[in-house]
Amino acid sequence: MYAHILIATDGSELAQKGLDHGLNLAKGLGSKVTVMSVTEPAPIFASAGMYGPVATAEDIVSYQRAGEEYGAKVLNAAKAQADKLGVNAEVVHVEEMWAAEAINQVAKDRGCDLIVMASHGRRGLGRLILGSQTVEVLTNSQVPVLVVR
Repeated sequence: MYAHILIATDGSELAQKGLDHGLNLAKGLGSKVTVMSVTEPAPIFASAGMYGPVATAEDIVSYQRAGEEYGAKVLNAAKAQADKLGVNAEVVHVEEMWAAEAINQVAKDRGCDLIVMASHGRRGLGRLILGSQTVEVLTNSQVPVLVVR
């Protein structure tokens, strides 16, 4: 049914549920898996001058380095979990992209036929304020998306 499953994770407890579900599905189907994490662009704190702090070049490099290190930690754990289950898995860390955009791009580039990801299931004002990467993936994906909560 699904030959290549993309599993998106940010290393959170909730994302672990998505990873567990995706890996078990892949094991049952004999599917290949790509597990991915994303480091979004460095945040811009505020405008310059007396209006607030501004990210320096050093801040941005530090942010990127921390993202790389955290992504490697998350993906190494995911790869070990896949290996333990006997699932053929590759890992990829995407930098400097928004999560939903990166998820859809990796799915397309790697020929994935299913995306598995977790969602907090926020509604109302919480979703409006925090946004929803899941909704954006669902809206723009060219392949089915399995949302785990």
